[in-house]
Amino acid sequence: MARHAVIFLCAFGLFQKGLSALVETQHTVMAAVGEESCLQCQLMQSKNVLQVTWQKVLPAGDGEENIATYTRKFGRTVNPGFNGRVEFKTAGLQNCSINIMNVTERDEGCYRCLFNTIPEGAFIGITCLQIYELHGPFLHIVDSVVSCSATGRPAPTVTLPLPHNNSTSVANSNGTFTVTVTARLHDNSSEVGCAARVLSAPQKEASMTIPEVNMSAIKGSKEDSRSDNNGVALALIIVSVVLCCVCVALAVAIAFLCIRRHLKSVSEKDSERTKTPQKSTKESDETCTPLMKKENELRLRSSVKKEKPSETSNLKVKKNLFS
Repeated sequence: MARHAVIFLCAFGLFQKGLSALVETQHTVMAAVGEESCLQCQLMQSKNVLQVTWQKVLPAGDGEENIATYTRKFGRTVNPGFNGRVEFKTAGLQNCSINIMNVTERDEGCYRCLFNTIPEGAFIGITCLQIYELHGPFLHIVDSVVSCSATGRPAPTVTLPLPHNNSTSVANSNGTFTVTVTARLHDNSSEVGCAARVLSAPQKEASMTIPEVNMSAIKGSKEDSRSDNNGVALALIIVSVVLCCVCVALAVAIAFLCIRRHLKSVSEKDSERTKTPQKSTKESDETCTPLMKKENELRLRSSVKKEKPSETSNLKVKKNLFS
């Protein structure tokens, strides 16, 4: 018995898959909070349809909840829990679509459309509704700075077509995100615009004409920046000249000190050279003087010795004369 039940369930699953392939619907539909969403369903083959039913798939596998039905006999019927929020856009046994007005987060989820036929059973199509939230974009211009901001869930993408822009994102307590993009305006800009979008949903745009006051502020900021740049350039030139002068002065001082040291060392060497020969000549004089004295003494002695014989000879001559 259990085996027959398994075979029956498998066959039923294949049958349901084949039936679902005959129903054309959008896999995912995106809608912004507070807007209207349209869910469409169409049977691609002509069948003997008795009733079309729209259901919402409950979370956590709790089954389905009937929203609305359409039959040829009773026409359009919307269940009490959805009155005023759901209405038929197209009511037919081959093509049936509904509108959900003023969508909220609780409307997010998957929906089924069932084409109940005889004798083939139900042909089922499934479409999922994804809710997003987008507020903005909002443009603000202060002096020469423009900002574009948008708040949404999930975080929106904000585009500001100006170079060198900055983007910031802030998470809010209600689950939304606020994204702000800022940039500096050009002096030739007369109008500025930006865009914001969430996921693959259509983007929203905003534009603004730049007031004359802001245009003058932009030009003034440009002139101020130019004057600041000129002042910086002049300061750099002055600093460069001063540094060059300091370097030249240091080089001259170093060269002067080197020359002075060189001259001092040369003069010291010359003085040492002049002092050393004087000492040697003095010593030679001192050594030569005693030698000369000795030679003179020897000469005197020899002369004395020579004179003594002459004196004796003279005395002898005198004696002979007197005798």
